[in-house]
Amino acid sequence: MHILVATDAWHPQVNGVVRTLTMMAEAAKAFGVEVSFLTPLSFRTLAMPSYPDLRLALPVRTKIARLIEQARLDSIHIATEGPIGLSVRRYCRKHGLPFTTSFHTRFPEYISARFPVPEAWIWKALRWFHGASQAVMAATPALASELRMRGFRNVVLWPRGVDTSHFHPRPVDFGLTRPVFLCVGRVAVEKNLEAFLDLDLPGTKMVVGDGPARAALARRYPQAVFLGALQGEELAEAYAAADVFVFPSKTDTFGLVLLEALASGLPVAAFPVSGPRDVIGSALVGALNDDLRIACLAATTISPQACRAFAERHTWEASARAFVQHTGNVRPLDRDDAVQFAVKEPRLIA
Repeated sequence: MHILVATDAWHPQVNGVVRTLTMMAEAAKAFGVEVSFLTPLSFRTLAMPSYPDLRLALPVRTKIARLIEQARLDSIHIATEGPIGLSVRRYCRKHGLPFTTSFHTRFPEYISARFPVPEAWIWKALRWFHGASQAVMAATPALASELRMRGFRNVVLWPRGVDTSHFHPRPVDFGLTRPVFLCVGRVAVEKNLEAFLDLDLPGTKMVVGDGPARAALARRYPQAVFLGALQGEELAEAYAAADVFVFPSKTDTFGLVLLEALASGLPVAAFPVSGPRDVIGSALVGALNDDLRIACLAATTISPQACRAFAERHTWEASARAFVQHTGNVRPLDRDDAVQFAVKEPRLIA
């Protein structure tokens, strides 16, 4: 089976969408499924307003059509609602091709945090975008329920996973005063980092990630340690060097970093909102409280071994199987219109 994933989020971006798509595709190889990606690497790009490190693709309709028609595949999945996602959606609708979509980001809250745009307008646009999808994939039961309540149809679950061979407890010491409270993610207004950095906590606050708010926050909170964006082994070591993972965001749909932290033996401290509440559930691997300081201090008493055992139940293989099942349940493409991609590392078409 060959699947095309159209995404506006791709390397060198470092975020949960990119990691999810990359790890899912790698895991899908184990059961004979190849995934190709149509990404911004095939087009000219421009810097996104208020996010100079993120670039928006400028897709050309004729090139989108050529990239799809020159190959053969079994299914089309649109991962993002950006220019590439819109272009591929338009092509599918024009040619009567079925497709699936996924809901990764709470754009209504993100956009309204920067611009005076009513959230209701953005939700209406998102309902239109996903309305023709044969399966709208959501990461958690609570998000799926919310989408249905907001008028989305054909909502299904697509769980996330974590690479426990990469993220695991290990003896790492950054020479910081303990306990070390770690936050990993994009350093931007919607991540609510001030709620973490304002806390009166013992030990050290450590932030991993980059973004438009990093310079201002580093000046405002000189006692916190800002390490910038880390990847690979450096990121895994940063998790292992901490004692508690703090997740101050109130808008993330899932928070892949939660599973990475738990796999590293870190208990989670967060607000009792849908992302962390859905990931943790009733498991004794985190502390959720409307007072984030209370949650942070409570998390220091939680067993790292319990956190690791919890994360080991969330595999990328299970995530990939759910994704493939949902994409495989759509009406089969007519072979005259179907496309199959000659997959080359890193499985892109260009």
